[in-house]
Amino acid sequence: MPSLIDLRRRIRAVRSTQQITKAMKMIAASRLRRAQERMMNFRPYSDQTRRLVRSVATRVDVSRHPLLAARPGAPAALLVVMTSDKGLCGSFNTNVLKQAGQFITASPGRRVVLALVGRKGRDFFRRRGFPVCYEAVNIFGRVRFEDAQDVARVVIDQFVAGAVGEVYVVFNEFKSVLQQRVTVEPLLPLARIEAPGPGEAPPDYLYEPSPAAILDELLPRTVEIELFRAMLESAAAEHAARMTAMDAATKNSAEVIDQLTLYMNKVRQAAITREIIEVVSGAEAL
Repeated sequence: MPSLIDLRRRIRAVRSTQQITKAMKMIAASRLRRAQERMMNFRPYSDQTRRLVRSVATRVDVSRHPLLAARPGAPAALLVVMTSDKGLCGSFNTNVLKQAGQFITASPGRRVVLALVGRKGRDFFRRRGFPVCYEAVNIFGRVRFEDAQDVARVVIDQFVAGAVGEVYVVFNEFKSVLQQRVTVEPLLPLARIEAPGPGEAPPDYLYEPSPAAILDELLPRTVEIELFRAMLESAAAEHAARMTAMDAATKNSAEVIDQLTLYMNKVRQAAITREIIEVVSGAEAL
């Protein structure tokens, strides 16, 4: 049976941990609000850019633009894995790494090259010897568009050079404060709207400069925008997951404190009863 001093020390330790988890919850909540605002403001821009590119792509020769050309027989695929740089966020990183592992093992004959964004994913795959073409850490404290441009530059170079035939990105999509969904999205080749069928006249637009020149500028920027959107989604989802995990840890620590306090009171009561019995026994002996 532990002594009263040991129990008091354990209660103080749990109470100190509770204060830390409560503070981390408040910090995550404040950061979540800012990250969620950035993400929600960027979503319409990303959606409209995607629609514009798909529309313009129907009016040009796909073979002229390598970012639109499909390569079904390519021997390798590139997977961009986005995880957090820090822990204490529940199953946030575990779910992403699990989904990435399933993607790698889904096609045994296909080679998968990784681009790792986030310290947790980098450390996980580095220990297992997977081929990595890009690494980036410490960017989710403040997500910048320049970070997405760096990743996009590597991705585009790998795809245009023919080293990979497909590019995917796996990340946590922000659904709500209590729900984050792991998503695997195809990034390259970029999707395009199919040409309309007979009797379906497409809208006639006038372009200046030509659609081909517009696509030459839009396609690389679209890849950057899609990666930046995924980073914003992942950052907001990380703060939400950490806030939820710290809230659960705070509640669990309160339960542990109650249990330890009850047990300490029982031990103290048993000690007092034993001392009374010893005093009474001694008095009767005299």
